[in-house]
Amino acid sequence: MAGSSSNPHVTLEVGEENPYPYPSHFYTPSFVTLKLSGRDEYEIWKTQMLCLLESHGMLGFIDGTLVIPQTSNNVSGKEKVGDHQTHHKLWRRSDALVKGWILGALSKQTLTYVVDRLKEKVYQERNAADFCAKEVWDELETMFAPAVVPPELLVVEDTIRDQERAEVQKQLYKATLGGKWRDVEIVLVERQVTVLNKITNNGNTALHVAVGTSKEPWFLQRLLGVIPENRHLLDVRNSDGSTLLHVAAIVGNTEATDILLGRYPQLLLAKDNKGHTPLAIALSNMHTETSKLLLQYINTDIEKDALFSGTSGDEHLVNVISSKDFGFAKDLMQHYKTLHTDAVLMAIAQNFPCELSILEEYIGTDMVEQRDVFCETCGNCIFDIFERCSPCVSLFCIVPCFIGIDYCLMLLLRIVRMLVSPFIKERVRIHEDAMELLEDACSLTIKTKHSSSFPQYYTNPILEAARQNSYEVVQRIVYFFPSAIMSANEDGHNVIQYAVINRSEKVYNLLYEMSEHRNIYRTIKDSSGNNLLHLAARLAPSNKLNLISRAALQIQRELLWFKEVEGFVCPLSIIQKNSSGETPKMVFTREHKDLVIEGEKWMKSTAESYTITATLIITIVFAAAITVPGGSNQDTGVPIFTYKTAFTIFAISDAISLFAVVTSLLMFLSILTARFAEQDFLLKLPTKLIIGLTTLFISTTAMIVAFAATLYIVFGQSHSRVLIPIAVLTCLPITSFVTL
Repeated sequence: MAGSSSNPHVTLEVGEENPYPYPSHFYTPSFVTLKLSGRDEYEIWKTQMLCLLESHGMLGFIDGTLVIPQTSNNVSGKEKVGDHQTHHKLWRRSDALVKGWILGALSKQTLTYVVDRLKEKVYQERNAADFCAKEVWDELETMFAPAVVPPELLVVEDTIRDQERAEVQKQLYKATLGGKWRDVEIVLVERQVTVLNKITNNGNTALHVAVGTSKEPWFLQRLLGVIPENRHLLDVRNSDGSTLLHVAAIVGNTEATDILLGRYPQLLLAKDNKGHTPLAIALSNMHTETSKLLLQYINTDIEKDALFSGTSGDEHLVNVISSKDFGFAKDLMQHYKTLHTDAVLMAIAQNFPCELSILEEYIGTDMVEQRDVFCETCGNCIFDIFERCSPCVSLFCIVPCFIGIDYCLMLLLRIVRMLVSPFIKERVRIHEDAMELLEDACSLTIKTKHSSSFPQYYTNPILEAARQNSYEVVQRIVYFFPSAIMSANEDGHNVIQYAVINRSEKVYNLLYEMSEHRNIYRTIKDSSGNNLLHLAARLAPSNKLNLISRAALQIQRELLWFKEVEGFVCPLSIIQKNSSGETPKMVFTREHKDLVIEGEKWMKSTAESYTITATLIITIVFAAAITVPGGSNQDTGVPIFTYKTAFTIFAISDAISLFAVVTSLLMFLSILTARFAEQDFLLKLPTKLIIGLTTLFISTTAMIVAFAATLYIVFGQSHSRVLIPIAVLTCLPITSFVTL
């Protein structure tokens, strides 16, 4: 051979013996780095492929220069026939190599579609799989290459047809947006635009618009009906790379999703420019019904592995958990073979619902024993009778059966459950689903991961649960992973220490459920020498402080927390110093210095405001006491209405108001003269404030009652009905104040 070489990577030169090059060991991805999957990628892909073919002298296999040799039976001579047959084999070998390069640089969806198209074209003439590289290249040109406009027509196309095409696209957009099929059909008949052409600035076609705006399935089906049967929709994308199914997932168009997947199931695994599948889009937009429909079309293990594996698969669960749809998340968990990160457990810890109240827990767990008691009259279970029949029939049939107090108690509890259950049933269901999801996630981690890797799955979630004060999550994680209780953050603080820092009292209370481990925390220290009381002395996080209004009450809460931890630790820990030489008391004073100042300012300003209010009330009620309604007898000085019941109410209410408001005034004055020491905020100052506010409220209430009694004395003697509006108006301010 003219140019043969022992190096397999060297391209064979064209010669008399081998006129066709054959670089069989060349690594194609080093030249062609892009998998062709759509029209937008074609120009880049074509440029890379042409460089590859031209660099190896194989461009003739696609441009028609190197045509297939004829194997003519008319050739005379044994040697000539043999030469033609040899050249034919060599050409087919090189052509197959070029064809393999081209097909290997296509995406899976594009490859399937192109091969099916070529098989349909050639099966009438020859073997269905016997198509050459040029036919593959021409088919790709037909599918993806832009239409070639002759140069002499470019000016005409640009100047004359652009405005007309834009107007037609606008008409098609409006007709599609309004769901008017007749108008759409008129535009399509003109053949100036199709449903596959982009008609909006962001590259949406009429199909995108219909899927995104129309809720009528028939309208989308008619639009899909005008698409050629052999045309797939994977390359019909907007500027975001979204297919029609992506758009349906974004808007939650469940009907369109069902139609598209029924016709084009390959859209299920398509990804947009950001690598998101339609399922991921539907889950992130919290379209539960659309997501459930997409899940129904996932049948094969390949599809499950593609959608529910890796960090992107975990993100699906995180999106559902973040929307607090724990029931759907629990169903979605069944598709997972393993969890790849701690993101799922972290999402559960961050979004776990609040704990159930005693009543909700009773309704949810069926604490009352449900014994079947049958009626002697009809023979049915009495509880079934009560639920099915009207109250009168139920009582007539059931009451004779209950001759014991146990049965009466059972019926009463059942009635309470029936009345309350509709209001709390949803919260109970959500809580149960969340707990089951947490257990499933922990169980799946234990089954699929080695024990040595457990900490990387539970450490961050259990610390987050401790921060959120979600003690149920902490309990369940510790149940599945007992060593999780010793998990520590980057500062070296374990779960209990982290709970103390974040004021998570429910997680902290787990200390009292421990046995031998509890004593460890009495003396435990962190890397800075801080014991548990040092950590309690720190200022609480702002999100926990903001749960309590006003600085004075915040300081009180901080002091209560400090006293609680102080009672738990060893007595020696109270005076121990950390590595900075500070005792817990010193840390508390330093951390809360600014809060004490703010508390003092608030207490003084509040006391001053209420002092003015109390002074005004004293003036009013004292004046009312000496100027009684109706006046007094000029001879005896006794009030005219002394023996009236309304006057007695007035006198008593006015006296109560005066004494209460004087007490309130004295309390607020004592606050203004207080020393405002740090420890005073624990009991003295809050107690004075509460007494002052309570007595002021009592005084205000008594003053309103006294005023109402005066109104009745003056205007209600001959009109007793006046008492009704007076009573209503009297209750209005009192009720409003108590409510607010």
